[in-house]
Amino acid sequence: MTGSERDSAVARIGESAARHWIERWDAQQHAYLPDREERFTALIDVVELTAGREDPLVLDLGCGPGSLSIRLLERLPSATVVAIDADPVLLALGRAAWADRDGLRFADRDLRQPGWSATLELSRPADAAVSTTALHWLPLAALTALYAEVAGVLRAGGVLLNGDHLARDPGDSPVLAGLEHALIEHEERRRFPGGHAESWSDWWRAVALDPDLAGLVAQRERLALDSEHHGSPAGRLATHVDALRAAGFAEVGVLWQRGDNRLLCAVMPG
Repeated sequence: MTGSERDSAVARIGESAARHWIERWDAQQHAYLPDREERFTALIDVVELTAGREDPLVLDLGCGPGSLSIRLLERLPSATVVAIDADPVLLALGRAAWADRDGLRFADRDLRQPGWSATLELSRPADAAVSTTALHWLPLAALTALYAEVAGVLRAGGVLLNGDHLARDPGDSPVLAGLEHALIEHEERRRFPGGHAESWSDWWRAVALDPDLAGLVAQRERLALDSEHHGSPAGRLATHVDALRAAGFAEVGVLWQRGDNRLLCAVMPG
């Protein structure tokens, strides 16, 4: 999609419709992640604590429609957030909804493709790279390459923060792995006793029926962005820890956790 085609698609959607779809997106995400807002808060706390300045430069990896990016800017209004994704639907919704938000720039980049970071034209090394519920679908080789690229654009002492369902290896700790997953399922049933009002799949089916989004949905299908969404080793905690250490991060550990829902932090050497 050319820049003019992208701008035309964003104009057709409009701010009000985009924010409606994003509100529905956030609602269905919350149904799968009962502690989504708490995890957002913890992640942004860490960015604020480690930035060392009021105007940090933050990369949002796999940003979707910008849910995390917007929350970052609400807390840190002087920050610059580069929100990166390859999904044409979610990027268009984010651009339409937050067109006038200072400090926010959306970037259409495929994180599976090496060299994405060099094309961002960053003005300085980033203070933090963040991601939530986005990197678990990457194949192992792509995840390893991604973390190596992130390490190349972070400043000394900068952090990577990844919030996601990151499971223990059931071969090493079968009881703990099962209990961590079950805790989240029990929490979900307590908070949503009637089940999900709208599932992830329901949301996408509804979006496909919107005539202003149908063309973007077709483009998304051609990109096969969901082809590796399930079954990747990137759903395992140890996979991320090993890849981050291989990329040169000095410290790697979990800062926040609820069952297998974790906030993983990696720190660049100072």
